[in-house]
Amino acid sequence: MHGDRVLFIDGEALVIDKPAGLPVDRPRNGSISLENHLESLKFGFKRWPHAVHRLDRDTSGCLLLSRNPKAHARFQQAFEGGLVEKRYLAVLNGLVEGEGMIDLPLAKVSTMEEGWRMVGDPSGKSARTGWRALRHEDGRTLVEFRPETGRTHQIRVHAATGLGAPVVGDPVYGAGEPGGMLLHAASLTVPRGEKDPIIAEAPIPERFGIFQN
Repeated sequence: MHGDRVLFIDGEALVIDKPAGLPVDRPRNGSISLENHLESLKFGFKRWPHAVHRLDRDTSGCLLLSRNPKAHARFQQAFEGGLVEKRYLAVLNGLVEGEGMIDLPLAKVSTMEEGWRMVGDPSGKSARTGWRALRHEDGRTLVEFRPETGRTHQIRVHAATGLGAPVVGDPVYGAGEPGGMLLHAASLTVPRGEKDPIIAEAPIPERFGIFQN
């Protein structure tokens, strides 16, 4: 992975701009994943860095990796404690106005026909996402999302079910399109006590087209 993908680096942390299409975990078929790039992300350390959280394969943007086990444990606690500020940008299929908070618990369901997916379920795990409409173009809306929890597919389900407008290109909760899914982890802020926080921003990718500028 090229060095221009590195958004932040110090002795205990690394934030990269993960490209869309690259899974964090190695797929069952053994195809390319983030693991194939870890050697190039050592930057003089003996250990490979380790991903602290996950981004969906087709989501691009800020991904935090730890550079030692103690830092990894602290960062995981920060995520679990809701202390990490995450900002996403997504283009939604439909016109959405205003801003608000989506409070929609999520549960995992599985069928032989469609495989597994997440659905809104009052008895599911708590999931909260703040949102704000930023811009409209050609029947689509650029929306800023700030998730307070980190459930699987949270923003994707909250967009499709909570706002009634799926993420453009979402193959599971939307129509799926050749240009890929327009969901991007735009920024990440991780507190570190007395140390300066980790702050990283990932530029909007070209696949966002007219919404890139």
